[in-house]
This record gives sequence, structure tokens and C-alpha cells, in this order.
Amino acid sequence: MKEENLSGLSAQEVIERRQRGEGETEAAPITKSKGQIVKENLFTLFNFLNFLIAVLLFAVGAYSNMLFIAIIILNIVIGIAQELKAKKLVDQLSILNRPTVCVRREGREMKIQLEDIVKGDLIVLESGNQICNDAVVADGELEVNESLLTGESDAVSKEKGQELYSGSFVIAGKAYARVIHVGSENYATKLINEVKQEKQVQSELLGSMRKVTRVTSCLIIPLGIVLFLEAILLRHAPAGEAVVSSAAALLGMLPKGLVLLISVSLAAGVIRLAQKKILVQNIYSLETLAHVDTLCLDKTGTITDGKLSVCGIYPMAEFSRGEMDALIQSYMSASDDNNATFQALKKEFAPKQVYRPAGKIPFSSKRKWGCISFEEGGSIFVGAPERLIGKLPKNLEQELEKGRRVLIIGYYGGPWEDGECLPADIKPLYGIVLEDTIRPNAAETLAFFRSEGVDVKVISGDHIKTVMMIAKRAGLHRWADAVDLSGQKEPLDYDKLCRQYAVFARVTPKQKQELVQAMKRQGHQVAMTGDGVNDLLALREADCSIAVADGSDASRQLSQVVLLDSDFTNLPLVVMEGRRVIHNVTRTAQVFFIKTIYSILVSFFCLFTNQPFPFIPIQITLIDACIEAYPSFLTILESDTRRIRGRFLTTALSNAAPFGIAVTGMIILVSLLAPFSQAQDQTVMYMLLILISMGAVVKSCLPPNGLRIFICVTMVIGTFGALLIVPSLFEISAITASMGMYILIGAVLSAIAVLILNMARNRCKW
Repeated sequence: MKEENLSGLSAQEVIERRQRGEGETEAAPITKSKGQIVKENLFTLFNFLNFLIAVLLFAVGAYSNMLFIAIIILNIVIGIAQELKAKKLVDQLSILNRPTVCVRREGREMKIQLEDIVKGDLIVLESGNQICNDAVVADGELEVNESLLTGESDAVSKEKGQELYSGSFVIAGKAYARVIHVGSENYATKLINEVKQEKQVQSELLGSMRKVTRVTSCLIIPLGIVLFLEAILLRHAPAGEAVVSSAAALLGMLPKGLVLLISVSLAAGVIRLAQKKILVQNIYSLETLAHVDTLCLDKTGTITDGKLSVCGIYPMAEFSRGEMDALIQSYMSASDDNNATFQALKKEFAPKQVYRPAGKIPFSSKRKWGCISFEEGGSIFVGAPERLIGKLPKNLEQELEKGRRVLIIGYYGGPWEDGECLPADIKPLYGIVLEDTIRPNAAETLAFFRSEGVDVKVISGDHIKTVMMIAKRAGLHRWADAVDLSGQKEPLDYDKLCRQYAVFARVTPKQKQELVQAMKRQGHQVAMTGDGVNDLLALREADCSIAVADGSDASRQLSQVVLLDSDFTNLPLVVMEGRRVIHNVTRTAQVFFIKTIYSILVSFFCLFTNQPFPFIPIQITLIDACIEAYPSFLTILESDTRRIRGRFLTTALSNAAPFGIAVTGMIILVSLLAPFSQAQDQTVMYMLLILISMGAVVKSCLPPNGLRIFICVTMVIGTFGALLIVPSLFEISAITASMGMYILIGAVLSAIAVLILNMARNRCKW
């Protein structure tokens, strides 16, 4: 194609095409929209059930018992405000992470935002770029990975006239492509978010709350109807009294504050990380990384800073230096490869077009070599030593022992166009030695993960000796447990390899994916870090994917966490933040679940004995506010970064069960044995409920510190202060000496029961 055909659109043509609606739509937001946030916080099943109960109470004139709805509204407002705050900060950081597109307009190349693309634009594509618009190759050749669209991981060659699909990415070569579709017309719509939608984030907290929602939803409506009908038909209670009694039972089953606690805790964690230039692209990814027990690190760009320098050039044969160096310079001039390796080579061999290229085979991580043929000049090859020459001479072997990288530049006397195999008689010209720079604090970071029980593995496409030495210099404990996958016979036993080795060398992109899959099959929670297109398949497969900002467009868009300062040594911050959130939520969730457990058990007891539920909604509201919500939201910022053990829902329910059972037992005993009036019985039960619930809060605040002591003291003052100031609002009877004795004995028995049940729980691990 002639150069004038690649001049690109003029400014006037761009304006006209945008006016005709041929421009790109606004880029999809990286976070949920404001409307989505409001909708997800407002239109929930929990809120529906709470508002339904409020409507029923309003209908029977039980206005004071509707106070709980104020707490629900406050929860909604707080949840929306916190998520909007997180969205604002994350969106600001996302601007730094958004891919720009290189286009050619009016004869020059320029970087523009995705939404500024119009039909007919000439985009410039090279290795690492994500293809954001459907286009047709106008000039050049590419190797493209379309696995995100087709599921096939093999590279697809694209030549002039062939179509490129949005959602795929370039792994080798360089080309100009004419945009044919924009916006919703693209083969893959919502381009930025598309790859992330390929894999749903697995959130234990979210999944646990869905289970709780399903269970309570199955119980609450039929149980509420049965309780109401029993009160009307069997006890002949007035409609208002039946609604109030039934509503209290149903309100207790809903751990409504817990949903807010989880979302606020995660949002707060995302905000704190965003302030440290760590972009968490999905709020639940914070939780996922906290559970990781296996961390896979790519060497180049992760352990090292991705910058290479040539530290040695070794001639390997007798040849005409002038002619061969001119060919190498011509290779560098004609090469479209622009990764760190070729940037270092181009500094050493100044690009200069002495010979005209006749054919190109771009360098790829799968091939591990590249070739350019020249008119009347033969072909120059650049690639891995084992692919081009086999065994290295001793001097280059010594360089590998030092942890350096070695490339071979070779020569073949004729043209070469076969990208699948190599000529048998490549003549080695130079052995090029390159050196990586290990990131500062890499050793401390690896030591941290080792101390926290996280198994670290290094996976790289480099030579085994290079990877081993880099791992050793970085402080990896098992650096000597290394394997060269290029020397293994197919089919590989990936499960065995994962158990046996910690360092993997000469790994292809597909093999990286297979290794991650094998680790997951063995029950591990796997995080994968990467920066290049060769990491994409493994990043998509991992439970948590982490990219550095210096990496390719595609790796950043695919990953759940992006380190905007490109420093993997900040990963402990993400792990610690996730642990803090999970520990705080798990610790406080037990208090919320106590009410759910005893509400269900007591409701069935009331059904079997034809008794009214012993509490009213306003009494439950006081416990919601002072004993559940107040302590929980003051302690979510505490720093508990211990290793996570056990599952959230199992741990929270097992911690809550002794208290919930103790409350149920005391209610049954008081209702069967206490010699008081119904109003006095309910007061005794309510006092015992308060004391047992407070005991659970105190237990969750062990070991004590200044904040926790303050919370416990103010919780007691606030709860009993409200009862003393307005006892009539909560329908509390005056406590006589005999009632006080029952409360005291009940509290002691409850404490003993909780102690025994906790011992049984620890012994039986339930």
C-alpha cells in the first residue's frame, strides 16, 4: 500500500463522521454507574421485606414499632454514599489505566482516547495492544490471539485485507488497520469491560449472603403467615396485636445490617488502596486476594522492573563484521517488535535501513524466535539459544549462571518464510547478554508471603538458569526447585509438576494457563501477576489476576487488581487490606446471626405452644441499633491481618450458635417456669436477650483495647439509658426483686450454657 493511502483522516473528516454518528460511544465505566449503585442498595430482597413489614405495621396503627425503618433508610443512605465515594476515587484512578489508541491522522501518528475513534480511522497496532474496534488490516502483518472471543488460544495470522475483531489482542507484529465498526456495532460490545465479564469474581462473602437470603426468604413469608393466622384463629388476638407479634419475629430473622457492613467494609478497603495507587477493579477482588494461598509471579516486569540492558556481546563465528552488522541494523530498523528486549537491542545496534526487508516473521513468546529476510542479503534470526543453536558455549553458560539472559543473533544465507520451523544451518553471529534489574524490596515481599503461608511460584519464558538465579537473587526460598518445560515430554503431568517445583522456565502462554488450572484442581486459591500478552491466558484463569501499569493494555484491562506504580512489592498491602475486611466482618457477623438463629427457633417454639412472639419490633430495633450496628461499624477499621482460617459463613454461624441457642433456651425456660404476668415474663426475656447479646459483643471485642472498651461501655450506657428514659416506648415493665433474681439466674445459666456450647463447638469443630 502506498504511503499516501496511510495518511489517515483529516480533522474535518473526523468532525463530519462524528456528526453523522460514526464516532465511538463513551467508554464504558470501569465501575458501576451511579444508577446501578442506587438500584443495588435500594432494591434488595431484604429492603422489600422490611418495607413490607413497615406497611403492615402502619396499616394497623403500630407507628412506634415502625422506628426500625429509619435504620433501614439510614443503612441505604450510608451504603450508597460509601460506594459513590469509592466509585469516584476508583474512576479517577481508572483514567490512568484506560487504554489509549494510536491512530494515524493527517499523515502523523497520535494517541487518542477510545471514545474519540471514528469510522475510517487508521489505528496503529503492535504487540501488547488490545484491539478495541473491529477493523481491517490496511498494511502490515499481525499475530492475534482471539481466545477471549473464540476460546482458542492459538495465534491467528492477519494480513492485509483481513478483519480484526474487538476483544482480541496483538501478540506479535505491527500493522495499520482501518476502523469499520464503532460503539454497539463492534463484534464485542462494551470493550473495556468485556474481558472481565469472561470470568465472574468468586466472592465468599457475597455467596454467603445469597445463601442467607435464600434461606430467610423461604422461611419468612410462610412463617409470618402461619404466625399471623395462629394469633387470629387460635388465640383470637386483635389484628393489630397479631401483626405486631408476627412482625417482630420476622424482623429478627433478617440480618439486615450485615449486608451493609460487608459492602461498606469492602468499599472502605478499596478507597484505602486507591489512595496508595492500587486500583481494585472489582470490589470483591479485595476479598479474593486475601484468601490466596498460591501466588504465581511472572519474572520480567514483576520481580524485575522490566527494563533490560545489554551487558555483553560475544562474537560466535568468523564473519564480515561490516556486512553482518548492517544486516542486524536493518533487522532492528524493520522489526515491529518493541518490548523491553528489543528496546535494549535497538540501543546497542542502532536501527538503520541498509537492506530492504523482503519478509518478516515477528518474534513471539510461543515461537521464541523471530526472523526478517532481506533482498539479496539472506535472513537474520533473533531468538532463544536452545531454539537457534542448542547447546551454549561455556562463556555464555557462565553468564546464565549469573542470572543474566542470553539471546542469539543468527544468519541464514537465503530467504525464510516458515514461521513453524527453523532452517537446519543457521550460523550464529552473536551471543547477546542482557541483564534484568530486580525491584527494590523484592526479597522482603517474598519473605512476607512465605511467613504468611503463601506458596510463591515463578513462571517465566526465559532460560532455566536465568530464572533460577533471578529467583535466588529475589530471595525465593525454593529457587533450586526448577524445571525447564521445553525439555519435558508431552503430555505433561501439570499436577505433579506443580507439587514438585517452584520455578518454571521456558513456559509457553498455554502452559502458564495449564499450570494455574492444575493448582486450582489441587484446591489452591491462585493469584497470578503479569504484564504481557503471554500472561493473559493465565491471568484469566487465576482466582485473582494482578497486572502492573507498565504492562500491556490487554493485561491491565483483564486483571482485577492493577498496581499503578508497577511495583509488585505493594501486593502485601492488598492482602492485608483484604484480611482486615474479612476478619472484621466475620468477627461482627456473629452478633447479627444470633438474632437470626433465635428468631427462627423461638418462632417455631411459639407455633408449637400457641404463644405470641415474646418481643415487639421496637424492642428488636433497639438491639439492632445499639448492640449490632453501633459496635460493628466502629470496629470495621480495626487492623486484624492474621491469616484467614475457615469459611466466613461457617465461622460466623458457629460463633453465633451458642448465643442464639442460649437465648432460645432462656426464653423457653422463662415462658414455662416464671411465675409472672405475660408482660413481666416478656420483660425478663428481653433483659436476658440484651445481656446475652451484649455478652456476644464483649466476646467479639477480645482481646480488649481502648476502642473496644469504649464501645462496650457506651453500648451498655446507650441501651439501658434508652430503657430508663422511655420504658413505655419499649413496653418494659418495672423490674421487681423476684424478676431481678430470675434475670440474674438466667444470665448465669446463659453464660454457663454458652461456655459449654463453645467447648462442644471447639471439640466437634461445628
